[in-house]
Amino acid sequence: MSPAGRRWLTLIGIGEDGPAGLGDEAKRLIAAAPVVFGGARHHDLAGALISGERLIWQNPFERSVEAILARRGTPVVVLASGDPFLYGVGATLSRHVAAEEIYTIPAPSAFSLAASRLGWPLQETACISLHGRPLDFIRPHLHPGRRILALTSDEKGPAALATLLAADGFVDTRLTVLEALGGERERIRSTSAGNFELADIAPLNVCALDVVATPGARILPYICGLEDDLFEHDGQITKREIRAVTLSALAPRHGELLWDIGAGSGSIGIEWMLADPSLRAIAIEQALERAARIARNAAAFGVPQLALIEGAAPVAFAGLPAPDAIFIGGGGSGDGVMSAAIAALKPGGRLVANAVTLEMEAVLLAEHAARGGSLTRIEISRAAPVGGMNGWRPAMPVTQWRWIKD
Repeated sequence: MSPAGRRWLTLIGIGEDGPAGLGDEAKRLIAAAPVVFGGARHHDLAGALISGERLIWQNPFERSVEAILARRGTPVVVLASGDPFLYGVGATLSRHVAAEEIYTIPAPSAFSLAASRLGWPLQETACISLHGRPLDFIRPHLHPGRRILALTSDEKGPAALATLLAADGFVDTRLTVLEALGGERERIRSTSAGNFELADIAPLNVCALDVVATPGARILPYICGLEDDLFEHDGQITKREIRAVTLSALAPRHGELLWDIGAGSGSIGIEWMLADPSLRAIAIEQALERAARIARNAAAFGVPQLALIEGAAPVAFAGLPAPDAIFIGGGGSGDGVMSAAIAALKPGGRLVANAVTLEMEAVLLAEHAARGGSLTRIEISRAAPVGGMNGWRPAMPVTQWRWIKD
């Protein structure tokens, strides 16, 4: 059993240098463990230290979690890469095992090793795991002058990342590939995203980006109310100014879930998720073509995890997790949509509905009269040519109802 209250589950981080990088305590715990879990690479790195049963991660991984939990109360060692609690197995196991049952001996993470090689302060660097995740997750971080460390899935990751950067206008970004950090095969090579020709890359690698943007690069500002032209749409989009006011009214908070009903281009749900990595959104859209467009937009904005439900409200609500906030566009005038949305909303949740049609406005006026909340009239005018001069052309006014459920 491990120290600190005789905790039965021990997580030990191991680097590419194997036993040489482990302290005496870690070596003793590995040698004494009746069973050691880890990847095949971890077992190879630990080598002769392991005297007990060696168990390789199973596919799906949940099987290994079940096997670990079945040994609760008896000594179990789990080997992990670097820091088990930084995009590692520790995060998964801690959902099933209480902290007081776990003893951890971390090793330097790939991010720490990369930062030390480059001389980059970690607190000023974006650290992103793209291991087993879409490369699109990097898009919100692509700003001129930004430094990014990205952990990839395999030897193909750096080239794929370079392709994404070049396509979005970041061809001059300096891309450094750091391979097998901390081991005998460590290698560091640099090039630009637009001239990427590195070959024979090790599967274990971290990409360091020193971001440079060319004119016209696709940069996602740190604001709500992004330019309409950044989205792919067919005109069914909450316009930039209205979107900014709407997201302010929705007031996203850590870890919350949004339902975007009648999502159109998906702009509201996408910007909700861009506000913080902890936020989730479900886009509900019955038009198949628009639903496909929402998926493309979500990827292009670096939030491919946006959930998409193809179907008509309120039938499409069945089985969905209860939302903390709901946005309803012009489609909310349909039979039963508003009442079903209100019923689904969590207590204390916010509902924001926008109306541009008289029919939808009538619904909002009736709900306001019955339930309270606030009504806001939003009118936007834009300068446009009038003959040989310019004048103001008003957009359709929007009536917005905001309500908080008791």
